[in-house]
Formats: sequence, C-alpha cells, structure tokens
Amino acid sequence: MGQQTEVTCIAKAESAASEMAISGANHDMVVVADTLVEDPEDPFVAMGKPDDVVAATAMLLRLSGRRHRVWSSTAVLWPPRTAREGTEVLHGGWSADIWTESAIVEFDDLLADALAELILSDSWVGKAGAYDLAGQAGAHAALVEGHEVTVLGFASAAMDELLGELS
Repeated sequence: MGQQTEVTCIAKAESAASEMAISGANHDMVVVADTLVEDPEDPFVAMGKPDDVVAATAMLLRLSGRRHRVWSSTAVLWPPRTAREGTEVLHGGWSADIWTESAIVEFDDLLADALAELILSDSWVGKAGAYDLAGQAGAHAALVEGHEVTVLGFASAAMDELLGELS
C-alpha cells in the first residue's frame, strides 16, 4: 500500500511540475500529497473516499473496533536550478523530494449513536476511510503508532523538512 501511495504522489508531483513549467509560475516550492487507508481485513486494498452516505457508513462499520494502517506520501517540489542531491527529476527542470510513512489508528467500537453522529455531521466527505482524526472521528479513534500528521495526510519527515526551509 505504501508503494501505491508513493506512485500516486509522484504522479501528482509530475502533474504539478508540468503545470508550473507550462504556466511559468514562479514558486519557491510546491507541496503535493496522497493518503490511503488500508482495509483492516486486507492490507492490499485501499478504502478510498466514500461517494455517499451508504459507502461512508460501510467504511466506518468496517473500521469500528479495529486497527488499520494509514499511508501518506508527500512530495516537496523545487523549481528549476534548485535541485538537491537525490531528488526525483520532474518535467520542466522541477525536482522533488518524496517521503512515505505510515501510522496505525484504532477505532473504538462505534455504537449506533456515534455512527449516526459521524455520518450526519458530513465529516466523512472527502476523507479517505470516511474519517478525519482531527475532526469528530478523533473522539472515537486513537493514534496507536506513528505521527498524527501522517494520518492527516502528510509524511512527518516532509513537514520537518518544510519547517527547516521556512526557518
């Protein structure tokens, strides 16, 4: 699953680099990321983002009372002529540093009231696995291993790199 997350992130980085090269945009850096939630029963299947209430309910029921792994891959893109050693070379002279990490989250057993609250709040919309650990689902789930920022969609090492660049 980690490799799948990284491949998707690299594709997003390539797309962003192409857009920057075509538009002539002048940015100091660009950040793209991708996050996948592993199905707790099959580590080779990503749960994706639910399309509707039924899919969101099914995902939350699948996660209820269980642990699962969340993968995040983050790419920091650097403009032409600022490439660093070991970076991925992209379109138009852009380059990228890429990090991929995982974390483990455990959900409480979701009772009907808690499940209804999560569904009715729409906090699942646009979220891999139908939840946001920093949102309402955080009252029903806990980080067991890894970094919270990884569950929220960014590799923690990438965030450390960005903080270093910005200071």
